Amino acid sequence: MRILDFMLLPEVGSAHGSTVDAMDESVHLFMAALFIGWTLFFLFCLWRFWHKRNPKADYVGVRGHASTHVEVGVVIIEAILLIGFALPFWAQRVEAFPVGPDVVRIRAVAYQFGWAFHYPGPDGNFGRVDRDLYVTDPAGLDREDPNGLDDIIQVGSLTMPKDRPVVIDVTSKDVIHNLSMVPLRVSQDAIPGTEYPTWFTPTKTGEWDIICGQLCGAGHGSMRALYTVIEGDDFDKGVIENAPKPPTEG
Repeated sequence: MRILDFMLLPEVGSAHGSTVDAMDESVHLFMAALFIGWTLFFLFCLWRFWHKRNPKADYVGVRGHASTHVEVGVVIIEAILLIGFALPFWAQRVEAFPVGPDVVRIRAVAYQFGWAFHYPGPDGNFGRVDRDLYVTDPAGLDREDPNGLDDIIQVGSLTMPKDRPVVIDVTSKDVIHNLSMVPLRVSQDAIPGTEYPTWFTPTKTGEWDIICGQLCGAGHGSMRALYTVIEGDDFDKGVIENAPKPPTEG
């Protein structure tokens, strides 16, 4: 049984999720070893320097180098976890964004207390967005922009294809929120006035919760949405069928 099984995390639903879990397990194992080791050392000190065993104070202090060796070992292990695992994985997530025709791009707009998801529609181009338009459109989309005539807005639900890379640009209307999809091992802050991208590849079909990972106000606990992963062909058909039809020129 894995350590993370005791944390009751949902089954991994993304291609990179197993790497995140492996990192979490390594950190938890290391912290457990530190906890046990320092606890034993503390108990040893209580026994070794008990006043009845040492009625006269020793002003010289430690004469050996065992503690120094232990401290150096801890620093080396932390350096391995950080430089050998965490930094390369972080670099991959923030620099190696997928490109190509199969990539699905979505905007996620957070607000008190809900989510709006903006798709570019069949033409593949996002319409113009403006913060001033949030009062009339949940994603701030300019409906008069030609590129936005076929754009799709889903409020409270996010639909994605299985086995295709998804890039989501996350932003907020008001305060700091956080797009958290635990089965995908994805969490990205939503900050007003900026769009920060995150990416992943869903590997399982089904429906799960989206939650806000930042305390964002009195209704924070109810700020949830649903994300659904479907087969790629069904996703493509759904985008075409649900896209608004641009007005025909008469």
